[in-house]
Amino acid sequence: MTWNHLIEIIFWSSLAALVYTYAGYPVLVAFVALVRPQRYHRGAFEPKVSVIITAYNEERDLRGKIENTLAIDYPHDLLEIIVASDASTDRTDEIVREFAPQGVRLHRQPERLGKTPAQNAAVERAQGEILLFSDATTMYQPNVLRAMLPNFADASVGCVAGRLVYVDPTGSSIGYGAVSYWNYETFLKRQESRACSLIGASGCLYAVRRSAYLPLYPEAHGDFLIATKMIQQGLRTVFEPEAVCTEETNRRVDHEMNMRVRVITQTFNDLWKHRAMLNPLRGGFFGVQLLSHKWMRYFVPFFLVGILASSALLFPVSAFYRVLVVAQICAYVLTAGAWLLTRTGFRNRLLALPQYFLLANVASVIAFYRFLSGERFARWEPIRGTAPTLQRTPTVAPHELH
Repeated sequence: MTWNHLIEIIFWSSLAALVYTYAGYPVLVAFVALVRPQRYHRGAFEPKVSVIITAYNEERDLRGKIENTLAIDYPHDLLEIIVASDASTDRTDEIVREFAPQGVRLHRQPERLGKTPAQNAAVERAQGEILLFSDATTMYQPNVLRAMLPNFADASVGCVAGRLVYVDPTGSSIGYGAVSYWNYETFLKRQESRACSLIGASGCLYAVRRSAYLPLYPEAHGDFLIATKMIQQGLRTVFEPEAVCTEETNRRVDHEMNMRVRVITQTFNDLWKHRAMLNPLRGGFFGVQLLSHKWMRYFVPFFLVGILASSALLFPVSAFYRVLVVAQICAYVLTAGAWLLTRTGFRNRLLALPQYFLLANVASVIAFYRFLSGERFARWEPIRGTAPTLQRTPTVAPHELH
């Protein structure tokens, strides 16, 4: 085998991995969902529900969130609301106490340990048969429980994830990119739910059987790990698109970058701790989903480097590689330049998705380095805008509901 042949193998292997990650896997999971759907039945189910809102210094949005939760269409005597304050230092606890006459309970952590320990502690005090987890900035539509609970009539369902709709009132480039990316993720959620099980949930809206909830370690990314915990118990996580919540996107590149680095680092840690589930012989098609949707997605930047480096080494071989090298360099320079211009208020929707693609892959590289270096995230810092803009009652355009 010649040197050029070896480089060509690297090039085509990297290209094939990239194409499979973003196009091949969606086609595969959609095909499995079509020819071998994992069906389950929905039925009447009206248990006691505990809504757990985890908060740290959320005085800006918490009042609106509690009022929004109290407005959920569900019998009041079957609805328990617990706010788990992770040793907040602002008016978070005081705001919760104002709602005590309406049955809202406060659990305050004596010291700040992070979101997951606060969540675990709230679960210990919850009385509901179903646990509904939420963030303090997320607004629910009134029918979320009416949409989610019928799925629990099937004993094989351990967790139900609702649909998060991102909104960006400012029309920022990073916000538009996040919305576009999330629409792609929502498509995958629909197919994965039908084919086998979700591999994760939106942390701002998912419900779990109390009997199936297992306490998670402090640095766990619970939104992701919950689905794996269901599979290990012989249960599944399903997607309920009619249960809708809204949340504002980050508007600044640095805020979105910090969030993605934290989440990806936590997910790397979770995947490593549960690496046995990546084996399809043990995890079945769920293992294929984890490998394809998570591991390969997070290794995309390395595929991109492989494509660029190998095509550059093959530059003298043919015009095909020369054109490809020039095209890659131009694309990266243009996207990076547009990314830098966002700091000056520059907005361009045509470049928003490439910008977000670049941001997500840079975040993956940073997160992988931090994972290898042993860095772990247990605590979280809320990232908020300068003024509250969340609506008390979410408004979602009709085209966003389907």
